Amino acid sequence: MKTDLLDKKIINCLIKDSRLSYRKIAQQTGVSVATIMHHVKHLEDEKLIKKYTTLVDYEHLGYDIEVIIEITISKGKLFMVEKKIASNPSVYAVYDTTGESDAIIIARFANRRKMDNFIKKIQVYDFVERTHTKLILNTIKEEQMRLI
Repeated sequence: MKTDLLDKKIINCLIKDSRLSYRKIAQQTGVSVATIMHHVKHLEDEKLIKKYTTLVDYEHLGYDIEVIIEITISKGKLFMVEKKIASNPSVYAVYDTTGESDAIIIARFANRRKMDNFIKKIQVYDFVERTHTKLILNTIKEEQMRLI
C-alpha cells in the first residue's frame, strides 16, 4: 500500500502519543475527524499500524540487565531455535542477521543470575553452536522512527 503525506502525519502523531484522540490528531493535521477515522482504519486494515502500545521504563521496574546475544546455529535449524528462544518472556527481540552470527537476541533481566541461567540454558539447545553476549551499558536512543 502506498502512503500519502496525511498517512505519514497520522502515523507520526501516533508514534509520539498513541493515546491521542481522533479529534487531537485532526487538529494537529488540519483535517476533519471523519478523515482521520477513515485513514486510521485503513492503516490498521493494511497492517501499517499493527498495535498501540506504551514505552515502559524497565530499569525503573528493576530490570537492570539488558543484553545482546549473538548466536550461531547449525544445520539449517535457525527458525526452530529462534522460535524456542523467542518464547522466553525476558526476550523482547529476535532478529535473523547476516555476518558471523545467524541471529541476534535482545533480552532484559532483573539480575545477573537470571541472565546467566538464560544464557546457559540456550547454550545447550540442540543446534546452537556458539553464543556471544554483550551487556548494554547505556541506551542513548531507543524510539520508533518517525516518517519523513
